[in-house]
Amino acid sequence: MCPFPGRRMLQLLSRDDMEAIHLAAIQLLEEKGVIVKNEEAFRVLKEAGCDVDEARKVARIPEHLVKECLSKAPSVIRLYSRDGKHDVIVGKDNVIFNPGSTALYILDRKTGEIREPTTKDFVEFVRLTDALEYIQAQSTAMIPADVDKRITDLYRLYIVLKNSTKPIITGAFTKEGLHDMVKMLEIVAGARAGDKPMAIFDVCPSAPLMWSDITCQNLVDCAKYKIPAEIVSMPQIGATGPITLAGSIAQLNAEELSAIVISQLVNPGAPIIYGGSPTTFDMRYATPRLGAIETIMLCCAYAQMSKFYGLPSHAYLGLSDSKALDAQAGLESTMGIILGAMAGVNVISGPGMLVSESCQSFEKLVIDNEVCGMALRLVEGIEVNADTLAIDVMRKVCPGGHYLAEKHTREWLRKEVFMPSPVIDRLSLDGWRRAGAKDIIARARERVDEILATHEPEPLPPDVEEGLREVLRTVMERYGIKEAPIL
Repeated sequence: MCPFPGRRMLQLLSRDDMEAIHLAAIQLLEEKGVIVKNEEAFRVLKEAGCDVDEARKVARIPEHLVKECLSKAPSVIRLYSRDGKHDVIVGKDNVIFNPGSTALYILDRKTGEIREPTTKDFVEFVRLTDALEYIQAQSTAMIPADVDKRITDLYRLYIVLKNSTKPIITGAFTKEGLHDMVKMLEIVAGARAGDKPMAIFDVCPSAPLMWSDITCQNLVDCAKYKIPAEIVSMPQIGATGPITLAGSIAQLNAEELSAIVISQLVNPGAPIIYGGSPTTFDMRYATPRLGAIETIMLCCAYAQMSKFYGLPSHAYLGLSDSKALDAQAGLESTMGIILGAMAGVNVISGPGMLVSESCQSFEKLVIDNEVCGMALRLVEGIEVNADTLAIDVMRKVCPGGHYLAEKHTREWLRKEVFMPSPVIDRLSLDGWRRAGAKDIIARARERVDEILATHEPEPLPPDVEEGLREVLRTVMERYGIKEAPIL
């Protein structure tokens, strides 16, 4: 969904601030450089004229190379869906929500226990996401504990492709895994992955200013395939990033620019998204704080930097550090979703997540879906024209009348007023009591059960599903894996 032109509502940085952050990042890249542990990427940087330290695997990237590569990266990316009905445009001020990825736990909606997820949990979570109207993309949202870790990245993608038509935010855990996942995407798309991209792949540098071999190879291979790569920089303020917000943004910016340079040197025009998952580091408990206001401010500010460069943006927002579905979960998640949308972050990952980025909750995803709908309504803004000013209908009704029976009311009701599901209580007090006096968690649980009982995702064509299974079987044979709980 795209707001009216010029309606971005939150800007934390001035033009001078952004210029200063850019210059600080350039200084870092030119003077200190970035550690690149991947041989192919290191060679590409060296051949492009970077000053390199072979022993330490450090590449110092000059300003002119950054500028040249920025000019080649696309500002808008089209992300395709399986059915063609859920395609999205990533860029400009469009806002797209998806559940965060790679959670290690799930909040059991029957027992309230935080436990490891199973394949059954993941299938249900994907089906739930498929039905939620304001969660426009899927993610490989959790790591099923009943699957061999060597095939987890591929297996998760298989589950999503089978159970949803929406585009996907995902990532590979190995070098080979990315190629296997691309094969699956091409089978479903019926085209080369770069011609009809259905998934965004996360690539995560290590703060401060370092690329591991596997992640950097994933970045290189995404560029070769021309599939969207989403840079997820993760400085922790005061730990792996400076204690000041401006300093951590500058460091994050340098990591982003290094990724853009590598990507565009490998394949000019390769789609890339300026993103991240920075955190505030809590010195009292030595824990990350993803729900902290400073973390949200970091995300909104670096989203401005992405627009400064004309690039699509991403952020981990809409999640909470809370371990329960409580007021803390609500306030942290709502702040992230609303402020991220107001800042024009293009891809917002995190609705549904608790325990920072570690736990998914079915009920929270349903509640967050309503917040996402409200945020999308907010960024649409207020349309002012002859019809919305309603002078004619006011002349008719005023003074002393009412608008309930007016045609103008019927025509504009659903355009102007966001209508939440029954998860959001708008009953009278007596009506609420007659309905069982349920709190939002109980109502969300009922909504989850209702969706899972009634929603059937569009099935894959049999030949396509068999093609996916064959890729999975081949990879299992490669690793000597005999069984996997394929549903």
